[in-house]
Amino acid sequence: MRLAPLLATGAALALLAAPVTASAAEAPDRAAVEKIVREYIIANPEIIAEALQALEKKQAEAQAADQKALIKRSSNVLFDSTRQVVLGNPKGDVTVVEFFDYNCGYCKRALGDMLTLLDRDKNLRIVLKEFPVLGQGSTDAAKVAVAVNRIAPEKYLDFHKRLLSMRGQADKAKAIEAATAAGIGAAQLDKAMADTEVDATIEEVYGLAGALGLSGTPSYVIGEEVVPGAIGLSKLQARIADARCTTTRKC
Repeated sequence: MRLAPLLATGAALALLAAPVTASAAEAPDRAAVEKIVREYIIANPEIIAEALQALEKKQAEAQAADQKALIKRSSNVLFDSTRQVVLGNPKGDVTVVEFFDYNCGYCKRALGDMLTLLDRDKNLRIVLKEFPVLGQGSTDAAKVAVAVNRIAPEKYLDFHKRLLSMRGQADKAKAIEAATAAGIGAAQLDKAMADTEVDATIEEVYGLAGALGLSGTPSYVIGEEVVPGAIGLSKLQARIADARCTTTRKC
């Protein structure tokens, strides 16, 4: 029913864009054309919302395409950095990368989702990226976490659960408390934290996050897709199933 008005509007816009070199006899009556366009928009204001939705969809598709290309270019650092934490099946057919902050309330709640995934999906590989964005306490806690992973990667998950489960703000003192409770000596921590690799690890994550357009935590990369926010267990499982279908055809 709206085809004729839309065609009229399209023609009107085309006339507005007509070359200025047209002769006076051929030149459109600009005022008349503008009147047609204005009257149509006033009579059908919903087309503005439709246009905005179409623009948002186009921009989201472009961003997703850019992120997919970047994931492919950065796959070595994103999925296989020697500095990262790896949990679950190291040879799993799907990798979930989580960018997190120890002071992020949503990350604390998402811990349960990750533990459930590890328990239920024995063919899943999880990579954790320390992404401290919530202040100095977060940065200090992340540095302790990096040191723990360098000293005893087999004790990292215990440490990780302890620190994310603590009440109040995470900082260096609480991170050390969680590390010692997990069986890491304070002297070992001090020595490991002095290594330049600690800062290099965090800077590597900042670089990845910036390139991917990540600004908050938790944020995930699942297969070839960036997934922002704590989306919950069922949606994570659905994204993992989609990635597994794409990469292994196990649908």
